[in-house]
Amino acid sequence: MTTNFQLLHARATTQSLGASPIREVANAAMGRSDILPFWFGESDQPTAAFIRQAAKEALDRGETRYAENLGRPYLRHALSDYLSKLHGMEIGVDRLAICGSGVSAVMLAAQLLLEPGDRVVAITPLWPNLTEIPTILGARVTRFPLSVSNDRWSLDVERLLQTLTPDTRVLLLNSPNNPTGWSIDEAEIAPILAHCRKYGIWIICDDVYERLVYDLSVPSAPSFLRHYEPGDRIISVNSFSKAWSMTGWRMGWLVVPPELIADLSKLIEYNSSCVFDPVQQAGRIALSQGEAEVAALRVRLVETRSMLVGALQVIPEIEVPDAGGAMYVFFRIAGYEDSKALAHQLVEKVGLGLAPGIAFGTEASSWLRWCHATTQERLQEGVERLRLFLSR
Repeated sequence: MTTNFQLLHARATTQSLGASPIREVANAAMGRSDILPFWFGESDQPTAAFIRQAAKEALDRGETRYAENLGRPYLRHALSDYLSKLHGMEIGVDRLAICGSGVSAVMLAAQLLLEPGDRVVAITPLWPNLTEIPTILGARVTRFPLSVSNDRWSLDVERLLQTLTPDTRVLLLNSPNNPTGWSIDEAEIAPILAHCRKYGIWIICDDVYERLVYDLSVPSAPSFLRHYEPGDRIISVNSFSKAWSMTGWRMGWLVVPPELIADLSKLIEYNSSCVFDPVQQAGRIALSQGEAEVAALRVRLVETRSMLVGALQVIPEIEVPDAGGAMYVFFRIAGYEDSKALAHQLVEKVGLGLAPGIAFGTEASSWLRWCHATTQERLQEGVERLRLFLSR
């Protein structure tokens, strides 16, 4: 036997990926009973019983075989009905694909479009999976940071258009945004879309938080889908995780131009093949019967954000810009520039678990993310622990 004594290693691009600072902080504290964890982006409530029941019944019927790559017809039709009603325009089954999670949808969209060396412009700070996936595929990511203007997260559209040069392959945006909660204004969509049409730039929209907007008078956030015309280069990726509290179910979807659906089907086959039938049945029920659950979550998020922001704003050292949606409060404390070190200290000193802003990019290195999809009582206890830390 010939032995090769070279060190074993993954390819260079994979080695260069950064580990998640959120996981680093959380892993250091998991198992401690004294921790109040607000670091992950999910509701503390389980998936609604009637959604869980749909999956149980599918299991009892023995629905455990392979499904179609693009998803079961019953789920794609339910999704078409849901999206068409939500956005006030026909979004046909010929544009829809079901996949195994929202992050898988992002990977599939990137695989559809990106070649090594392609330029991607991402509006940041941003959930790291969205910027690391293009990197895995060999693309070059240019970060375009949001700013705080008049105490609110905002996008400099004119400067963004200057950044979207003709050599740009993809604009990547997440609205409402994780971690800031920024949501694009309806008036900002038209100039961005016109510019991308002019230069043939694709737009990948991470719409996972589109239902979780704090303005209860509107059904969802402004969407590029509502401006779609045949020939447009728009892909929307989404998930059942947030609006229906189905984070662990791992099912998402994509809306693509119909010209891409055959190639997308091939990619799903080579990535994961299909989604488990009981999960698809749960998704069908969520879409058709879950509107009350979504509405209740939205009301709850408005209340908990108001309470948390109000409690934080009376602390002199804290800055909390306003935002339009998602389930997070993104804030910073004067005098603390290293968010990862601060997050570790909060865990160690007072048992408060928050996500360090550096996880979402260097432009957020001094910020912290607090998920408020929980009870006001838990949030109030968290604020008291933060006060205790700052008093020391």
